[in-house]
Amino acid sequence: MASPQHEHPQPRSNRQLILAAQIAFLPTGILTTLLGPMLPILIARWALNDTQAGSLFLVQFLASLAGVQISGILLSRLGFRPAFLSGLLLMAAGVATLYLGSPGLGMVSVAVYGLGLGFIIPTDNLMIAEIAPGSRAAAVSLLNFYWGVGAVLCSLLVAWAHRHQLIPVFLGAVSVFLVLLAVSVRNLPFPEAVKSAGSPIAWRKIYKDPTIWLFASVFFLYPGAETAVGGWIGSYVARMGSRGAAMGPMMPAFFWSALMLGRASASLILKHLPERRVLLAGFAAATAGIGLMLYSSTLPGVIAAALVTGLSFATLYPITVARFSHRFGVGARSIGSVMFSLASLGPAVLPWVVGVISKATGNLRAGLAVPLAATAILLLIHIQDW
Repeated sequence: MASPQHEHPQPRSNRQLILAAQIAFLPTGILTTLLGPMLPILIARWALNDTQAGSLFLVQFLASLAGVQISGILLSRLGFRPAFLSGLLLMAAGVATLYLGSPGLGMVSVAVYGLGLGFIIPTDNLMIAEIAPGSRAAAVSLLNFYWGVGAVLCSLLVAWAHRHQLIPVFLGAVSVFLVLLAVSVRNLPFPEAVKSAGSPIAWRKIYKDPTIWLFASVFFLYPGAETAVGGWIGSYVARMGSRGAAMGPMMPAFFWSALMLGRASASLILKHLPERRVLLAGFAAATAGIGLMLYSSTLPGVIAAALVTGLSFATLYPITVARFSHRFGVGARSIGSVMFSLASLGPAVLPWVVGVISKATGNLRAGLAVPLAATAILLLIHIQDW
């Protein structure tokens, strides 16, 4: 139990903090998905092959993995404020320098904002799951709706900025927004560290629980599959002739728009359907959507597949985070560092493997079989109730 000085803030303070968390997820969505619409641009600018391009995802999400580990320590010892503010400032520094120089500098920039993402994503998700009133799954879904808005805006703004040769201006504007946001929220009443009166977390007992391994599999495979689809679909379409080349930077917007709209309707869906049924239906439909994308050889077919896949993915991660928080309570702050590390490792590994397979076979469609397989495995994992 938390001592009295560590109780959650009063409702009005909670509302302010929830709003700050939601606003922070707008630029978080932009930066998490930035490599998707930027990839065709960076490939052309830096003369990258698919393995090198896939390495950008590896750098971003391995840095995010390090950020998750550090944020877990900060959350358990110092509370949410240091991790939240540090995440915003690291993202600002990384995005500001992405387009300024060589591929090497670009890699460093990606690593810096990836580190910031590793701070902010688990911090925001766990904080909302703790302090939001009502359904945890609905609250986390709404938070991730704002992330989806950022992801959609990212594709649209990158396409617009590229057309008008304003990519550095766009990236600089995102950086300034992050700095201003950090300054404006620094004095909000973030939940502090919780000093447990009980015994320390029994890690050995936790690791013997089969449920923890199921959560681990989901936290690794789902974000990896989502990032692989959203990250590579622009390049996939860009290779479908002249019309596809023009649509490449815009293509991720279809996927992220569908995901955003699905999360906007999550509260209504979760009021009428059990979470497990939503998970099963979502993974089944997403498997079909990715399969359709790989089967289709036309631009309308790929767009339809992107919409189906995005809608299907919409509630799956928020429900998983909410179930995890409910299962482990305040202990999720510490155990969550492991889960959110896996949620960074999956997006590092799966999109990179897509690039490796694509280069080895000369066929990006073969590489995109990776998220298809991952989504099918996730469907099988959720057939049993756990």
